Amino acid sequence: MKSEQVLTFVLKAISDVHGEETAAYDMRGISILADYYVVTSAGSNRQLHAIINAIIEECHEYNFEQYRIEGNKDSNWVLLDLGDVVVNVFTKDARDFYNLEKLWADGKQVTIKED
Repeated sequence: MKSEQVLTFVLKAISDVHGEETAAYDMRGISILADYYVVTSAGSNRQLHAIINAIIEECHEYNFEQYRIEGNKDSNWVLLDLGDVVVNVFTKDARDFYNLEKLWADGKQVTIKED
C-alpha cells in the first residue's frame, strides 16, 4: 500500500474521533525514516487511546497489518509506526512539552481537508 493511501486513512480516522490540531508533514526526500509524519492532540488519555484504536481499526479495514505501537494505557504520548507513515498522538501538555514539529520544519506541511 502506498504511503499516500496510508496517510489518507490515518487522517480520516483521526478526524472521525476528533483529534485536535492535526498536522501532517511530507518528508519524502528529506527523511529516510518515513514519508509522512503526523501529529495530533487529544483532550484526555481516553481520547488519545480512542484515536489510536480508530487508526488501528482503519488498518484492519484495509488489511494493513504492518504497524507497531510505542506507549501504553498510561502514556500521554503514543507513537504508531506504520512504516512510511509515523503518527504521534499526544495529550495537549505533552505535545507542548516535546514540540516534535520543530524536527519536521524542513518538510512540507500537508493540507488537511476538514470534514
